[in-house]
Amino acid sequence: MTDSFTEFYRAAYGGLVAQLYAYCGDRVEAQDAAQEAFARAWSHWRQVSEMGDPRAWVARVGYRLVVSRFRRIAAAARTLVRHGPPPPVPEPDPGLADTVAALRGLPEAQRRALAMFYLGGFAITEIARLEGAPEGTIKARLSRGRQALAAALSPEVTAR
Repeated sequence: MTDSFTEFYRAAYGGLVAQLYAYCGDRVEAQDAAQEAFARAWSHWRQVSEMGDPRAWVARVGYRLVVSRFRRIAAAARTLVRHGPPPPVPEPDPGLADTVAALRGLPEAQRRALAMFYLGGFAITEIARLEGAPEGTIKARLSRGRQALAAALSPEVTAR
């Protein structure tokens, strides 16, 4: 099965990319669509290989992928015209990178508890249920996580 697909791919790939490139005018888009079409052919190779012309099946899939991508781009352009560009995204807080780096240094359980409590808005009881741990354990993770985070973000405080 693998050998027959490999032979088919080697024989048909270049021609399909050329067809799709001529059709859509974008070489990278043509290559992406061709790769996706062959990936789909691979996943259904038993059925595709038994067709009268597997190359035609792959080409049809490739053309449909290009058309589908163009439709998505056109819909996005219409939305942009209708609603205007999205509002500017504010720059992240300069301390955010430090906070994220400090969070990475915490044990996973503490990091998860802090993220769920402070960023996810979960109550301690919900976190305990989701984690399958007692509420006291979650409270301890939050407390230890806050202490470790404070120490990591304010090293001069711990030096005193």
